[in-house]
Amino acid sequence: MNNLKILSYLPKRSRYIVVLLFFLSFISLLSLSQKVFASDAPAGTAKEAAALGVELPQFEAGQSLASSQTPEGQPAAAEAGTATAAVEEEEAGPVQYRAFFGIDSRLIVWIVSELHLMFAAFVLGVPIFAVIVEIVGFKGGDIKYDKMAKEFTKLLSAAFATTASFGGLLGFCLFGLYPEFMGHMTNVFAPTMYIYALMFFGEAFTLYGYYYSWEILKGTAFKKWFHITLGVLLNLFGTGLMFITNSWATYMMSPSGVAPATGKLLSLYHAMYNPLWMPVNIHRLIANVCFGGFVVGAYAAVKFLGSKSEEEKAHYDWMGYVGNFIGVGALIPLPFAGYWLGREVYSSSPVMGNIMMGGAFSWTFIIQAILIGMLFIGANYYLWLGMGRIRGSERYTKFFKYLIFVIFMCFAVWLTPHNLPLSGEERAMIGEQYHPFSKYFGVMAAKNAVVNLIILATFFSFLIYRRSNKGEMAPFSEQGKAGKIGIFSAVIFCLLMLVSYAISLNFVELDANIKVFVKPLVRALYIQSFAICLAAYLTFKNKGKLGQAMLFAVTACIAVIYFWYYGYQVMQKANLVLRYLSVTQVSIVMSCLIMNAIIDIFMFRKAKLVGGIEWGKMPVRSQYALLLLCVVIVILMGLMGFIRSGLRMDWHVYGILQDTSQWAYTPSLAYMGRIVGLIVALFLGLVAFVFWLAGLGDKKEKA
Repeated sequence: MNNLKILSYLPKRSRYIVVLLFFLSFISLLSLSQKVFASDAPAGTAKEAAALGVELPQFEAGQSLASSQTPEGQPAAAEAGTATAAVEEEEAGPVQYRAFFGIDSRLIVWIVSELHLMFAAFVLGVPIFAVIVEIVGFKGGDIKYDKMAKEFTKLLSAAFATTASFGGLLGFCLFGLYPEFMGHMTNVFAPTMYIYALMFFGEAFTLYGYYYSWEILKGTAFKKWFHITLGVLLNLFGTGLMFITNSWATYMMSPSGVAPATGKLLSLYHAMYNPLWMPVNIHRLIANVCFGGFVVGAYAAVKFLGSKSEEEKAHYDWMGYVGNFIGVGALIPLPFAGYWLGREVYSSSPVMGNIMMGGAFSWTFIIQAILIGMLFIGANYYLWLGMGRIRGSERYTKFFKYLIFVIFMCFAVWLTPHNLPLSGEERAMIGEQYHPFSKYFGVMAAKNAVVNLIILATFFSFLIYRRSNKGEMAPFSEQGKAGKIGIFSAVIFCLLMLVSYAISLNFVELDANIKVFVKPLVRALYIQSFAICLAAYLTFKNKGKLGQAMLFAVTACIAVIYFWYYGYQVMQKANLVLRYLSVTQVSIVMSCLIMNAIIDIFMFRKAKLVGGIEWGKMPVRSQYALLLLCVVIVILMGLMGFIRSGLRMDWHVYGILQDTSQWAYTPSLAYMGRIVGLIVALFLGLVAFVFWLAGLGDKKEKA
């Protein structure tokens, strides 16, 4: 602001000079940034590789790589005389790649696509819980829920135009810089591109209709349900758009429905429904909700820190809690969806799977483990601080030290790599390639066990937060039909999930000597089913807390302790059974979370309150925890975007269309870190600017 005042005092010509200098500085900054973020390219470029005989895609076999060479026997003068014609012929031919004003084309597409995906994740995730919050407020008659849902949507409307702008820029960059690749994608997915455009119009109309009709569609139940219907349509359009674009991205990783030799389309259905399409759909849907929740939490934290009245602090404290709750709620099943996606990558291409976990990308998953551990630690820390604003929560603070110990020990195991970066002398000292102690914590059996324990500990933190101000419980007989129906429904759902999978394991096609290792998995599923039924029985007998504790103990013993040990046995003797063991592990943990959540809801539904929640009475460091969660989830999304796209190595479409440009190599971790850091800084800066613009309307209304 002071700079603007100084500028206003300058003469008119001086202002033009300052603007000109600023423009020249901006151009110099672009040139400097190109040098700073210059990739650590290997010595051999794509042209050198082509000279060494790199095989091009088969449908490009008819194109001559040396069309500009002069046949032998031509005189030098004739060669010089036809130089211009050769250049014109080369320019008139098909163009494979273009540069962006001398800047790395892949870098431009990388930055623009990641920014578009981050804004799209926010735009697709926020409407889901905005509509849910509106329904809760409407059914409960609480206007504060409706107010918060509208504020969510206000952020959404401000970010939608930015998302669309980056999407258009990404399209121009792809078609302009990679014309041959986009020609192939258009030949395969042209009908879906038209559908995408129509659905984009539908999303735009329903979004602005949903936001601007908020006050108009109030007053009667019919109007409100019509408004909620607009929100549901908005979510359907957004999810449909995500599913279409996911089919394009996953086709590049696991192409199907085309002829491998020519790239000709054989089946649009199979090209869309490729092996990785549905795992990516589920993973991105959950990740978008998690991403949107933490970004909203950060927005509420900033507003809380800037609030001047107790009423504003209370509102934004509650909004931050809701954002964190949504983020944590989606974070808990996210590792399961990520494991499913990773398993399908292995199934689709074992080479790509080995590159992902044991090759060039193995250390990126160590970084991923650090970021996910920070998310769980930060979310738990915020919950524990939040208990300080609840009267009566002192009864449960004794559990914090145990939860901290469990989470940090699990985080240490999750972080331990299997193959340590040892020198030759260090390997000679220990006598083997792997460390004799840490090698047991670097394999997937240990990591799957501790991640499930972290999830159980986080869920336990949420349960004690829920019951912080609850006192004496009402007998379960007073819960009425709703309680009985809820418990029975949870039991039936969990039994269907566990028993059906146990039955399916009996029919897996494996050799007899390997199928023996499947029987303990079936027994574990039946034991968990019995524990589910016993927990429900104890709840009906007014011993719900005992039922919850018993179910937690059985789940931890099976999914963590036993499967940690049994996983080593399976890895050594029957590696094929690992995929069934992991699904069994996930099913057991998910059944525990679902059953215990339903029991807790109905067990404390009519409990007496010890004290109220004093919204706004939160320490400042709690808001910094929300900001940290937002920054970490943005870094995590940037990292995973790099991994997903980079797994194709030097292929545009894996195994079909090869990348023969000079940028066809895997970037180093240092280069990746610089670019992801730049993307994170740009996104957070743009989000802050967009939210600032959205807040101008509030200031005008208050004035």
